[in-house]
Parts: sequence; structure tokens; C-alpha cells
Amino acid sequence: MQQNLQTLYKRALDMRSAWQNRWDDARRYTIPASDSDIATLYDSTASDAVDNLAASIYTLLTPPESMWLDLVAESDLSPDAEFATHVLRTNLNDSNFYTTIHQCYLDLVIYGTACLFMAQSPMGSSSAFTFTAIPVSDIAILPDAVFHTTSMAARDILAQYPQWTPPSDLRDAITKNPEMPLKIVQSIIGTEFTAWLDVGGDLENNIISRGTFETNPYIIFRWSVASGEIYGRSPVLRALPDIKTANKVVELVLKNATIAVSGIWQADDDGVINLGNINLTPGAIIPKAVGSSGLTPLSSGADFDVSQLVLKDLRERIRHALLADRLGMLSEKEMTATEILARNADMMRILGATYGRLLHEFIRPLCDRGLQILSNRGLIPAIKLNSDAELKYIAPIARTATSESVFGGVL
Repeated sequence: MQQNLQTLYKRALDMRSAWQNRWDDARRYTIPASDSDIATLYDSTASDAVDNLAASIYTLLTPPESMWLDLVAESDLSPDAEFATHVLRTNLNDSNFYTTIHQCYLDLVIYGTACLFMAQSPMGSSSAFTFTAIPVSDIAILPDAVFHTTSMAARDILAQYPQWTPPSDLRDAITKNPEMPLKIVQSIIGTEFTAWLDVGGDLENNIISRGTFETNPYIIFRWSVASGEIYGRSPVLRALPDIKTANKVVELVLKNATIAVSGIWQADDDGVINLGNINLTPGAIIPKAVGSSGLTPLSSGADFDVSQLVLKDLRERIRHALLADRLGMLSEKEMTATEILARNADMMRILGATYGRLLHEFIRPLCDRGLQILSNRGLIPAIKLNSDAELKYIAPIARTATSESVFGGVL
């Protein structure tokens, strides 16, 4: 079993490695983190469009100001679905769900894959749920397995897994330095949970904890998926060539603007003009010898007028790929009812496949996990979706889909 676990983990890492460079580029041109990345980012079209798309998905899928899900009892003998809906909504509202899910939507738009970790809060907390957005670079996935790699202080590991006894070679080091960081891997394969120290050697000697989950706490959802792939593809990945090109064009335009402002100059090397003492500022007087040509401007021959046309086309394609020019219920001018219906139909044509995928990979697992936690706490009776209740999704995008007869609102 342990050998199989190591084999699966290595396979998951190998499959993830092919995506790392793409994710790094997508992050660099949309949400740069390091100073070096920020210094080389010249065009913010993609960053603005990403923020707009993530905010739109937030409003369309999980708007905090409205009720976006409901449970409908399958029969008169089913548990009280209306009460369960109320308790589920209340705990979501009292948790950090709405502040965390927006981070996942950003990951979804940029990387194409997002991971929301849904944990059970300690007893006495204001909500039964605690959410964490897991960076896509910290997880490795297989069709029925999730591996989450993270670094934790030894003190925190001992607190989270009190039953763990550190191996002898680590015990003294942890005693001397409780804040010593340790790399751990938490895996879910089917319903089996295993956590171990990723320090090399025999995995059996490094296991911290084992257990089972009734429902997977790692909710992984994707924007779109190509046949045979596990990780999702995002609008940013699709538009990345245009994003890179637009950034380079703006860089060249700025360099050309610098030349236009300061100019390129030439002077006779007659031993009279000291080029080190020349300051090209407005109002400066530059002495020259009598009869000498002094400084004369050098024509660069660079003409970047066409760059504005290229840049305009690139920015339009970026905004189109990130739906900035299409997503939205209203335009800048007032629209008739017919125009609104046409816009809704176009929006569902664009987002239909993504909407259907998010229902099954995000909304339904979220409700399954939430109902299971609430039931275990005794806050609601045990409810199984499809057996005891139907999940009725009533967010704005679901109402739009229903009005256009693209999808039904009931799963």
C-alpha cells in the first residue's frame, strides 16, 4: 500500500510538472508577485480583464447578497429540506466562504484549476465550516487522488496531529527548535486520508496520520478540460500569446518614446566638446567651439506608428478571450427587453460549458460536504442529495440559463 502511495504521488508530480511553466507565465502577466516581475510588466490589459472576469463569476455563481441554492425534498418522507437549506446558508454566511472563494475564482480564471479546502471548524466556532484557497502549485491531482504539499512548523504539526510521535532523528531537533519548518504531504485517495513527512526514505517511517473522510474536503474545479487532461485550461492560458506580445509591444513603444523625448545625438570628436559635461535638459546651454558643428540630432529612422494599430488589435483580442467585452447583463446604453434576452443567450452560449462543469465539480461537492459536516454535528438530519433532496441552483447565471432553456435549475 505504501509503495503504491509513493508511486501515485510521483506520477501526480510528473503530470503537474508539464504545467508549471505555463502557470508561472500566466501568473507573471496577470498577478505578478515579485519585484522583478512587476518591473517587466508594461501592459495591464490582462490584469484588469482577469479582475473583471473573476468578479463577474463571483456575482453570477455565488452572490453573497442573494440566495443561490435551495434543497427540495424528494418526497413527504424526506428530511426537512427547507430547514437544512436554512442551516447550510447560515453557516456559509457566517464562515469565511465569501472572502475565500474569490481567490479560487482568480485561480480558475488564471490557471484553469482551483482548489477550495473545506474543513470542519472547532466546536464553539461561529460557523461549522472553515475554508482555505489552496494554490494550484501546491496540489498534484490524479483522477481519484489529491496530494497537497505544504510546509508547517513542527509545533503546528504536533498540534494538528497530537497522536504523532516524531521519529528519533527528528525528536531532538524539534525539541531544540519547535518552529523548524517541515514539508508534509496530505493525500486523499478515494476516501482514504494519509499525511506524511516528505523528507525522503521509507514512507512508512514518516507517516503522521491516517484516516478516512466521508466526503472529500478538497473541492477541485476547472474552467475547461481537453480530452485526456486532468488540469484545466483557462482563458488566460488561451490568451497568453497575445498577452506576451502586447506586453512586448508596449515595452518597445516606451523605449521608442524615451528616444523621442531625449533624442540621439552626435558630435565631432574634436577634443573640444566634453561629452561627460553635457546635460540634455530644457533650457541648457551647450558650449561649442567656433566653427564646430557641436551636437546635432541623429535621425533614428524608427517609426512605431503601426504599433498603435497592432496594440489595439492585441488588447481587443485579450479582452475578448477574457470575456471583458461580452460578459455582463447591461451595456453602457439602455437596452430593450429583446436586447437583454439576446445578451443573456450570448452569455450562456459562452459560459454554458463552464457553468455546467462548475455545477458538478464545485457547487454539488460543496453542498455534499456541507450537509455531511452539519449532519455529523447533529445540526440537521442526515440528507443525501438525489436520495432525500434535490439541489436547486438559483444563482443569477442559473436563472439566465433557465430563462433561455439552456439548462434546468435542478440537479
